[in-house]
Amino acid sequence: MPSSTPRALALLAAAAVLPAAACAHEAATRCPDPAPAAAPPAATAPTVADARAFLTRADGELRKLITDAERAGFVSQTYITHDTETISAAADSALMAWISAAVPLSRTFGGLALDAKEKRQLALLQSRIALPAPADPGLRDELATLASRLDGHYGAAKACRTVAGKEQCRDLDELTSALQDPKASWDELEAAWTGWHDTAAETKPLYARFVELANQGAREIGYGDLGESWRAGYDMPPAAFEAEVERLWQQVRPLYEKLHCYVRRQLTKRWGAVKVPPGAPIPAHLLGNMWAQDWSSLFPLVAPYPKHAPLDIAAALARKHVDAQGVVRYAEGFFVSLGLPKLPDTFWERSMFVKPRDREVVCHASAWDLTYRGDVRLKMCIQGSTDDFLTAHHELGHIYYYLAYKDAPTLFQDGANDGFHEAIGDAMALSVTPEYLVKVGLFDKAPGDEQAMLNEQMKRALEKVAFLPFGRLIDQWRFDVFSGKTTPADYNAAWWALKRQYQGVAPPEARPEGAFDPGAKYHVPGNTPYMRYFLAAILQFQIHRALCKAAGHEGPLYTCSIYGDVEAGKRLEALLEAGSSQPWQDSLAALTGGEREMDATAILDYFEPLSRWLDQQNEGQTCGW
Repeated sequence: MPSSTPRALALLAAAAVLPAAACAHEAATRCPDPAPAAAPPAATAPTVADARAFLTRADGELRKLITDAERAGFVSQTYITHDTETISAAADSALMAWISAAVPLSRTFGGLALDAKEKRQLALLQSRIALPAPADPGLRDELATLASRLDGHYGAAKACRTVAGKEQCRDLDELTSALQDPKASWDELEAAWTGWHDTAAETKPLYARFVELANQGAREIGYGDLGESWRAGYDMPPAAFEAEVERLWQQVRPLYEKLHCYVRRQLTKRWGAVKVPPGAPIPAHLLGNMWAQDWSSLFPLVAPYPKHAPLDIAAALARKHVDAQGVVRYAEGFFVSLGLPKLPDTFWERSMFVKPRDREVVCHASAWDLTYRGDVRLKMCIQGSTDDFLTAHHELGHIYYYLAYKDAPTLFQDGANDGFHEAIGDAMALSVTPEYLVKVGLFDKAPGDEQAMLNEQMKRALEKVAFLPFGRLIDQWRFDVFSGKTTPADYNAAWWALKRQYQGVAPPEARPEGAFDPGAKYHVPGNTPYMRYFLAAILQFQIHRALCKAAGHEGPLYTCSIYGDVEAGKRLEALLEAGSSQPWQDSLAALTGGEREMDATAILDYFEPLSRWLDQQNEGQTCGW
């Protein structure tokens, strides 16, 4: 039988639409149309040689297209203009066109006698697609344009109102500061919350069309809808993955409900039982976070021992005159102490560390590798807060992941699963203990009494435990949208039903018809799958526990910092270097010494002292909602 290699590679070349990527400076609709995806004719069945040639060619073409898209995306988020959005859309369109053609072609190599690594590359190509596009070039360009417009709208959005006869416009950072102002009135908090959520309303029809096109793209490559394609990327059947997520949620739900009960009681004391009734959901604008996913700003109100001052990282940074880059240098130092290399000079030259004064940018912190070969960058608007300090550790977790697997095939340059990529940096941040802060010179000594420990546990829980239900619900909402269970008319009602069910929160007022509150969260208009963050919230503690064991730590888990431990660093580096080259279960087992399931008992171990304290505080109270 004659080889089909030349035809297969010719089809792949057409699918890669390299001319389209090259014309990214033009409007997307002016780029050349790619040839539609198609399988080789049955008369010339593909061979092992065809499959290997496909993977070799795919690696180079995919890397180039990703590089084009990443460069355009970085520019569009750091210089938000119509032109940069257009350039980014064109590059995304080219990448989506390649994927739309390459995935069906990759399936023609099923059943061939390939080695395990080759089979895995094909499987990853077919399953790890955040945004499959329709084969039709016009629809594909429309989808890319919608994605860019949604992303750009979020980055430039401002809430405007008339104050004393003058228009006052505030961006997300300013509105968040207003939500966290302990002196703000109920009405001021509500105005800040409502103002931001109302900015998303005009994007609702854009998002509805976006869903239509993305679903069409998913169906064309063999999935029922976009949600099914997302759930297929976890080395288990989509239905099994849904069951796994629910199992993990049930493990942590009781701890969250304890925290909710205690925090609501403190809010009732602050605002009164009429506004915050016992046994009811918490009004969302009272929690100090625009999406009620992080309650850290409530710490002064809910601290177990409010007279016991916690270590103030922000004040220490200010006292030492640490600038934005200096904050990131502390995070770099943590990884270097484990035996990992310093970051390349280009990282410091090309990253965005502060918000520019002369233009709009997307301030949402993110880590980038523009070339999949080590051109790593950070995009952040650092102000020197405690959150910035911890976020820098988190984002460098991504950066060091990128650097560890940069020489691997392109399709292996990802986390063991996407939850791992998010979990690594957060696991490192768990080592930011009072003792660690003393070692790096931010403080002279660490408090060692039980009151200080419980305060520190509460601070962590307001971030980590409070996040769990939000991490669980946001993709549940999208899965229902993608499947058609939730229609555009019900977008907002379904969103708040899930927030009530999982988080026990409610809007401060009845939301108007036409509101699109899900669109006020970056990851929805940015089309970033969110289940990774829920998994990361679980995995970070499991990873932390494993690395602490590798470091020989003795004592409660919350006291462990692996800072400076090279043995733990070796274990970490092995996980990072593996990337996605093997099933995540294998990577987890190698790290933990045999654990092949994600396990939330580590988070319960970590917060065991706080859990006991909350039981005492909640005794006799009306909990639940």
